Amino acid sequence: MELRAGQTAVVTGAASGIGLAMARRFAAEGLRVVLADVEEPALEKAAAELRADGATVLAHTVDVAERASVEELAAAAYETFGAVHVLCNNAGVGSGAEGRMWEHDPRDWEWAFAVNVWGVFHGVQCFLPRMLAAGEPGHVVNTSSADGGIAPLPTASVYAVTKAAVVTMTESLYAHLKAERAAVGASVLFPGPHMLRTGLWASHRNRPARYAKSRPRKTPYRSLEQWEAAMARAGHEVAFTPVEEVAELVVDGIRAGRFWMLPASERSDAQIRARSQSMLDRSDPAYLESFILDRD
Repeated sequence: MELRAGQTAVVTGAASGIGLAMARRFAAEGLRVVLADVEEPALEKAAAELRADGATVLAHTVDVAERASVEELAAAAYETFGAVHVLCNNAGVGSGAEGRMWEHDPRDWEWAFAVNVWGVFHGVQCFLPRMLAAGEPGHVVNTSSADGGIAPLPTASVYAVTKAAVVTMTESLYAHLKAERAAVGASVLFPGPHMLRTGLWASHRNRPARYAKSRPRKTPYRSLEQWEAAMARAGHEVAFTPVEEVAELVVDGIRAGRFWMLPASERSDAQIRARSQSMLDRSDPAYLESFILDRD
């Protein structure tokens, strides 16, 4: 797909992190951008920054877990700009689940699925029919994670399960679009190859009361900064991927019509091969052994 000035991109989870980086990158290409996020103060701040740089911006508060909220977002985008050409279903949360799976608070699963899985599905259903009806080239990008799509991370099992669901959902979407010979493409995004400085670690700041945990958190790290400091004290250096590199990967991937938006990484490639080989061999998942002794 060719990205041109005057097109419109919608990005959820756009007030910070990967979402804001994508919005900035689209704006740099001359696209009009719809910033959508549940955190209104941060959303307004991000929109003001983009407008100051000359971008044409619509900021809209949305809770992607609620279908009616996403329908309102779509209505606002089309009412304001008349068309949507790029949709990035990027909003996501970390569940905050602790302990072994059989010890998890069910509300952690409910919240993570509501945002990470249902949020993507709502985006597809509320936007894609209009995009298809327009008959113009378009693209849908769904954000997954290496934790769910490349090598499952047992120590973040709820998050990993939701992100694995996003991969399969996007594969299905791709097949359906191809069957319709649609002008709209689909991609699944794996940010990385290293960790990213995003608000995911502090997802609890936006956790609705309806998904409140039934018991207090045990985890001492309430932010990425606290965890990073703990790793430094333990002598572990953590590598981070700049969110701007992820945004560049997305723009390049849309232009190339690339389904797998997966950055080159020897580590990721090795994990993919190990998982695939385990399936082909019908063998135990040895690629998970490094996590076996970890305590959640």
